[in-house]
This record gives sequence, C-alpha cells and structure tokens, in this order.
Amino acid sequence: MQLKEQLAATRARWGFLTLYQKFEHVVVLILTGLIGIVIVFAVWNLMLKIVLSIVVSGSFDPTDYSVFQAIFGMIFTVIIALEFKRSLLVLAERRDNVVQVRSVILIALLAVVRKLLILDVAATEALQLFALAAAILALGGVYWLMRAPDPPERKQPVP
Repeated sequence: MQLKEQLAATRARWGFLTLYQKFEHVVVLILTGLIGIVIVFAVWNLMLKIVLSIVVSGSFDPTDYSVFQAIFGMIFTVIIALEFKRSLLVLAERRDNVVQVRSVILIALLAVVRKLLILDVAATEALQLFALAAAILALGGVYWLMRAPDPPERKQPVP
C-alpha cells in the first residue's frame, strides 16, 4: 500500500472515532514516539559501550561473567522496550481497544528474566532466587493459559 493510501485510510478511520478515542490515539502515538527515542538512545549507548570497551581497553572479554551480565542486561532492556512499543502500536492501529494482557505478561516475564540474567547468584539470598523462580513460573503459567485457541480447522476430531 502506498503512503497516500495509508494516510487516506487513517483519515477516514479518524472521523469515526469518538473524542475520547481520538485523545487515546494521540496519547498512544506520543508514547510510541517517546519509547522510540528511548530505544534509539539505548541502542546507541549500548553500541558505544561495546565499541569503546573493545577499542579503548582492548581487554574486552565477553566470556567474563560480569561483562556478559552487563551486555545482555542492556540488550534485554532494549528488547523489553521494543516489546512495549509493539504493544502500543497494536493499540494505535485500533486492532484492539485495550492493551493485550498477553503483551503485559510477556513484558513482565522478560523483565524478570533480565533480572535473573544480571543477578549475581553467589551474592543473592536463596529466598530472593526462590521468589524470582516463582514469579517466572507464575507468569509462564498465566502466559500459557492465555494462549490463543486453535482455529477450528486445526482442531482434530475426537474419535
């Protein structure tokens, strides 16, 4: 679809929205733009940190656990921001009227996994590790329960 056609379709849909839906749409677009700016700066910062640590120090060792934690912690932060932005874009396209619960659960699951990834296991109390494991199991279970049902043509008849 060409840009002119997309703009015309968006203008046509805009006329049918209520005042509150227009307000909500503008807020979602502003939030999407702000998150996009944050993502660009986060990727830029990540790239600079990796390049500078390779060039300046010359002792960049990605197999060192602390370096691994720092790099993948930053990468997971960008992934979480991208997922959050995607869920706002789905809302902006008016495919759904509310933010999908599955997206929120996925973002929470990614955040807990990121926390586990950057956590120093040797210096962390067992109770905190148990709590994070319970959170992952709970969020994973809810995400599994919220999965989309199979379309009718994929379901097999019971003999």
